[in-house]
Amino acid sequence: MSVSNIIRVKTITEGHRLQDLPAPEHPLISVVDCALLKKSADFRSVICDFYTITLKRGCEKLLYGQQEYDFDEGVMAFMAPNQVVRGQGHISDTPMSGWMLSVHPDFLWNTPLANKIKQYEYFGYAVHEALFLSEKEEMIINHIVETIRQEYHAHIDRYSQAIIIAHLETLFTYAERFYQRQFITRQKSSHHLMSRLEEVLAACFSDENLARNGLPTVQYISATLNVSPGYLSNMLNVLTGQSTQQHIHDKLIEKAKEKLSTTTTSVSEIAYALGFEHPQSFSKLFKLKTQVSPLTFRQSFQ
Repeated sequence: MSVSNIIRVKTITEGHRLQDLPAPEHPLISVVDCALLKKSADFRSVICDFYTITLKRGCEKLLYGQQEYDFDEGVMAFMAPNQVVRGQGHISDTPMSGWMLSVHPDFLWNTPLANKIKQYEYFGYAVHEALFLSEKEEMIINHIVETIRQEYHAHIDRYSQAIIIAHLETLFTYAERFYQRQFITRQKSSHHLMSRLEEVLAACFSDENLARNGLPTVQYISATLNVSPGYLSNMLNVLTGQSTQQHIHDKLIEKAKEKLSTTTTSVSEIAYALGFEHPQSFSKLFKLKTQVSPLTFRQSFQ
């Protein structure tokens, strides 16, 4: 993708101008009716310097990270600053509806939300999963955004920012709750990722890969699966009650038990083969996970 094909939108005002919309009533935040947005088959890749939260139907298909968004279905999407959104050259016949909320990081400056917003994983998934809302959930979200819209269109005073920030935090907290629900209700997608996780772990713990690469890290596993470390751990915690690191350790112990019970290789050699620099670290982890030492475990098979 060449740089010339990417549009950089530095301000919300500039974003409004590109859509032939009136200037925002506040330069650092806006709520736009999606029915006013243009549809274009020439939708190039866009990078915005601000957060964008949308709930809309009937626009062109977009790529965000590795995920294709089909807004004909009606989904909620969260896009962080400096991330690429790319059009797919498809124009839906369905009239656009919904809303688009844009928030510049400067609006959050010197507030607790400035740091907290970085903790919401749905802004940073390498493979971004859209949030599919139930009718009741959509009503809750729409009510919060309408309250922000009313405050945004009201007379701006010294209380406005604090009130809008409070509603934004409520919006993000509800979204986090609904994402957790989605991990459970959209089991097909989650279980597909679980299957891929098992395949990746199995490959990492093959003798050849362990000898060459050592123990896999959480960062390596999540990057191989094209998701963020936080997203993967959140999903695993909901489905299994364990973190990614715990899954890695489980696979490690499984491999160690196999070697201890079927070979005469020394504990130290097994530790090195499993990617440990120090055998003591391996023995400590093994005992923590199994309640017995590697030597005691081996002796139970003799």
